[in-house]
This record gives sequence, C-alpha cells and structure tokens, in this order.
Amino acid sequence: MPTDHPILFFDGVCNLCNGAVQWFITHDEEGVLRFASLQSDLAQELLPKAGIDPSALSSLVLYEAGAAYTQSAGALRAAKHLSGWPKPLATVLSWFPRFLSDGVYDLIATNRYRWFGKQEECLLPRPEWKARFVG
Repeated sequence: MPTDHPILFFDGVCNLCNGAVQWFITHDEEGVLRFASLQSDLAQELLPKAGIDPSALSSLVLYEAGAAYTQSAGALRAAKHLSGWPKPLATVLSWFPRFLSDGVYDLIATNRYRWFGKQEECLLPRPEWKARFVG
C-alpha cells in the first residue's frame, strides 16, 4: 500500500521539483519516502481527503498518515526523514517563523518555471528508483 510510507508529491513537469526529488532520493538512505507527481491519479485520490486541491498547489506536498503538509512545512518535514546532515538542518530551519520560510518558499515556487524551466510531460524515474515512485 503506497500510504504505508510518507509520500512526497511534486510538480512532475517542473525541473526544480524533479531535481529536488532526485536530491531527496539520494539522501534518503533508508528508503522511507515515496514519490508521486501532483498530476498522478494517486494525488487526485489522496490529497482531497486531506483537504488539498492538487491542481491548486505550486510545488511540493508531503502526505503522511492521512495529513498533508504544504510549502516549507512539507519540505522540512520530508527532510526530517533523511539520513545524515539534512535532518539536523531541517530541524534548525523549522524553528524559523512559518511566514518567513513560506515567503521564501513561495517566491521560489512562483518563479520556478522561469528560473529552472519545465518539461512538456513528467520525467520517468531511473530504473533503480522506480520502486520508490507510487503514483
């Protein structure tokens, strides 16, 4: 069942989001996180149950234990599942007031296509990562 693990939903056509997913995969040595695009059927099924409209999101959302975490809270909570140095950094960054961290997050999310570009369709995962993608 895909919801046995936290799922990081991402904009599948966004170059920045795809790069972030690759970063999360390489730093998640225990393989805790699963991944699916916001454009997937799984996002359309799970996120509305958590009060989130997948079509209204601007980048990443972490779905964990039936709850959805968006903006900086989602990214930082996902980073807390990682191994090594990203985990303590995420803890420290989570101490910043949410309005500040969300402000920076929203600035990047709003400009992500202009700054990093986008694909015409979702990229396919590497064969060795395919089991981590659930949507």
